[in-house]
Amino acid sequence: MHSQHNGLKTAALLGLLTSLILAVGYWLGGGTGLVLAVVVSLVTNAVSYFFSDRIALRSMGAQPVSEAEFPELYAMVRELSRDAGQPMPRLYVSPSMQPNAFATGRDPEHAAVAVTVGITRVLSLRELRGVIGHELSHVYNRDILISSVAAGLAGIVTMLAQLAIFLPFGSSDDEDGPNPASLLLMMILGPLAATIIQFAISRNREFQADASGATLTRDPLALASALEKIHLGTQRAPLPADGTLTSSAHLMIANPFRGGGMASLFATHPPMQERIRRLHEQAALTGSRR
Repeated sequence: MHSQHNGLKTAALLGLLTSLILAVGYWLGGGTGLVLAVVVSLVTNAVSYFFSDRIALRSMGAQPVSEAEFPELYAMVRELSRDAGQPMPRLYVSPSMQPNAFATGRDPEHAAVAVTVGITRVLSLRELRGVIGHELSHVYNRDILISSVAAGLAGIVTMLAQLAIFLPFGSSDDEDGPNPASLLLMMILGPLAATIIQFAISRNREFQADASGATLTRDPLALASALEKIHLGTQRAPLPADGTLTSSAHLMIANPFRGGGMASLFATHPPMQERIRRLHEQAALTGSRR
């Protein structure tokens, strides 16, 4: 049921973006613009579905890592994947010093798990294993397709917003200045990218991944301890809330931004203290203490 629900959400997202592109195309170029918009929408939907994982990985500068480079990471991912009866995902490391992690890919057969250099330096191996359990649970809960497509679509919409200032329509008293209509489109498309994510991503998915990840690792307290350190690290070293990152922020285990403005629009994570409290409750109920 959960997989079917996310499939419907994905179809709705693709339909929303198609409608947006067609509307903008007709607005800018009438019938000719509409034809061009149809082509653009087909290409955009294909890119979002098949390459959204690469968009997310690129946004964090994540590079594939070999077993020789990071044997501990491979060992824990292989163990947990085997316990879950699922294929081994591709593993990536981002050079970011902020402690964070995310999973992406349209299904377990095409999944990737990425960790930052920062998280490997802040967490113990036990805590990192708890984080990996959380990320793998996103894959197994079939959250990844909807999250990755939302990241891809929002990234494309954000790019359109940034390029809108150069669109040759409208008029301006200042020939070198931006056209008012272009500025208006940019003001609309930016928040729209955030809205797409807000509609697509339920904050409950983080609670679900925490719970199922802790069940997979049989160690809720390891994830609770990891989340405390990650939260502290993201607050101390927030990432800049720019276009590409904001479109992928919801994939991460913790919100990488801090403060208001555009960053607050992308607040798709539930409060960290509530997540930690629930994990302690789960440990008390299951007796899962190590």
